[in-house]
Amino acid sequence: MSDTVDAPVIRSDEPGSFARSVLAERHPALIEKVRDAFPYGPGQHRALDALRDNAAEGTIAPLPPTAYDHDRWAVWGREHFGRSWFDVPFLWAESYFYRRLLEAVGYFADGPWRGVDPFRPFKQAELDTPGAEAELAALDDILREPAGEQAAALVHGSLWGNRADLGFRISSSAADAPGADTPPLVADDSEALWSLLPVGSPATLCVVADNAGRELLPDLVLIDHVLHHGRAERVVLQVKPYPYYVSDATTEDVVDCLRRLVRAEGAAAGTGGRLWAAMGDGRLTVRAHDFFRAPLPYEQMPADLRSEFAGATLTLMKGDLNYRRLVGDRLWPPTTSFADRTGYFPGPVAALRTLKSDVIVGLDERTVAALDAHEDHWRTSGAHALIQVRR
Repeated sequence: MSDTVDAPVIRSDEPGSFARSVLAERHPALIEKVRDAFPYGPGQHRALDALRDNAAEGTIAPLPPTAYDHDRWAVWGREHFGRSWFDVPFLWAESYFYRRLLEAVGYFADGPWRGVDPFRPFKQAELDTPGAEAELAALDDILREPAGEQAAALVHGSLWGNRADLGFRISSSAADAPGADTPPLVADDSEALWSLLPVGSPATLCVVADNAGRELLPDLVLIDHVLHHGRAERVVLQVKPYPYYVSDATTEDVVDCLRRLVRAEGAAAGTGGRLWAAMGDGRLTVRAHDFFRAPLPYEQMPADLRSEFAGATLTLMKGDLNYRRLVGDRLWPPTTSFADRTGYFPGPVAALRTLKSDVIVGLDERTVAALDAHEDHWRTSGAHALIQVRR
């Protein structure tokens, strides 16, 4: 892979930038939500307050020496400790903030709060909303369509899964666009995606999950379609080994979503039953590699994870964080080649991503010009999405 441009690493030090707003506004608000979601004790309250204040005005300190992963973060953070949170790479700062939040609530400590996901109430609440109920009910109609139309609808449901108003909709038409020249899909390689998974294929599909809750539900429905219609013999669902970013999916979240599907009515219940059985006989496997919580690009993945991806017919990367790690969290010119940026990856790879951060590659000049002309924040608004594939 050749880098034709020395693109700057995204940081949070520019006033008015999206990255700065995450650290300065989103993270303090999240701390308050976590405080209110559990009856934490005084020590946890003090630790959360200290994290809020330190992230706003302090400098980054190492984990306590007693932390189980102190040595690993000492390596990952050796260039960043002692600096402002706003002056280090955005991807690293976000990742370390969540690690410090878990430390503050006692997630890894011996005691009653060990292993209690601080984000679990938010994830569970999403599964029982009227919106989630309506999206699951919509499967009754979708799964009566021909297989090809099902495939198109379900891949878009997965793509837009964290956009509640677009769940399970085919959103590729200009009718949904903010403007006639700026369709919501800024890149659409869906034909290439399905060409790698023909019916009757002995394929292995690897899905690297993003969010839990209402985004994971359509991911699971898409996985069921792939298995049920013979587009793969086996699916490996990669999740986080423990809570990472606020909504990131863990094994516990997968089980919650499967139970939600099973107890639904109509076609959704059938989907849940098939997926439950697929896990039981090994056609659907859940993995939780430790690298998925590292503040590093996939270009630095360890050999065992590289081997897993190399064994897949296709790896499907879901969501914004995976995209940032896949292509590198830098301010690339948006016309930078997606194939070049993912040339290191050990097999065919696809990205399904709603645009919610500054990094973007693989667009053509006409699309970029139209987006720039009509919208100031098209990279971060969540109004656009992409399906990109490198064979």
